[in-house]
Amino acid sequence: MDILTIKQITKDDIRDVVQSELERFFESFHSATKQKNVDELGGIDLAISVTGLAKPTIYSKVSRREIPHCKKGKRLYFSRSELTQWIAAGKRRTQSEIASDATEYTQKNSRVTTATNDKSLANQ
Repeated sequence: MDILTIKQITKDDIRDVVQSELERFFESFHSATKQKNVDELGGIDLAISVTGLAKPTIYSKVSRREIPHCKKGKRLYFSRSELTQWIAAGKRRTQSEIASDATEYTQKNSRVTTATNDKSLANQ
């Protein structure tokens, strides 16, 4: 048989427990956020894991200066954030994005052409 002990809990006791739990939560949240903000530097293995490219492909891109990297002596260094930005910069637009841009372009230029034609007709 389990024994249950009932104790009176004051507002101060509850406040202390909640405060200590919140402090513990925010400490763990702050330390996790701080670790994510630090940019990870690494060698060729980091570049392979971030890009998914083969080692020879990465070396080839480094020699053609197509991939962001640093070189110190004979060692290559890569930044996780720079590689991620490099990958994002190569994003290709979808068919719908291209079609939308084409529609906007033709609408914009048709107004300019119409206005130019109207001025030239008025001058005649």
